[in-house]
Amino acid sequence: MSKVVHPYAHRLVTLRDWKSRWFADKKYKNLLQSDVLIREFLAKKLRGFYVSRVEIERNAKATKVMVFTSRPGMIIGRSGEGASKLKSDLTTLLKKKAVAIPEDFKFDIVEVTNPDADAAIVACSIAEGLEKRLPFRRVMKQSIEKVMAARGVKGARIYLGGRLAGAEIARSEQIKRGSIPLQTFRADVDFAREKAHMSYGDIGIKVWIYRGEVFNEVNKQSK
Repeated sequence: MSKVVHPYAHRLVTLRDWKSRWFADKKYKNLLQSDVLIREFLAKKLRGFYVSRVEIERNAKATKVMVFTSRPGMIIGRSGEGASKLKSDLTTLLKKKAVAIPEDFKFDIVEVTNPDADAAIVACSIAEGLEKRLPFRRVMKQSIEKVMAARGVKGARIYLGGRLAGAEIARSEQIKRGSIPLQTFRADVDFAREKAHMSYGDIGIKVWIYRGEVFNEVNKQSK
């Protein structure tokens, strides 16, 4: 393919589902604003909590926000205090921004069972390592070896760009193991971007993880 496309968006409907699942006619603008506010708030508040993704489901009366993380205990807190505080903070923000809040507002924390095969969580751990001033090559090597050891992973690629090791001139470095078939629709490629905030500027992180090919089971059975 001649165009550079996002590995997630490229596989919508084929392998992936939308991260916001709802339909609206006249309220579309308000609901979209609400989605953006929720995602921005959670991205800022839960940085460093190893969050994979945030999914939002809506129907006529209820809204359900699901946060997928590899460390649910850190977010939930003792006897659920953390989750309830996060929900109340989110509700306060939506009220402040004059966004309509549904009658039934649910906030769920879901555990990611295989975090080493999740690109977003791997990118978070790389960012954490870089912010602790660990050597970037060691962080890249350790991360990719951990990913390749995970169940079901067939290939991985990690890219870092910016003032690596505090150098005056920005450059990029990458490491790759196995195969990453980005053009194949049935290839289950997980992709994530992250930033490591350093004193001398941000370092961009990109992670691709190939988890094998997915075939349609219904077609197999019908044949």
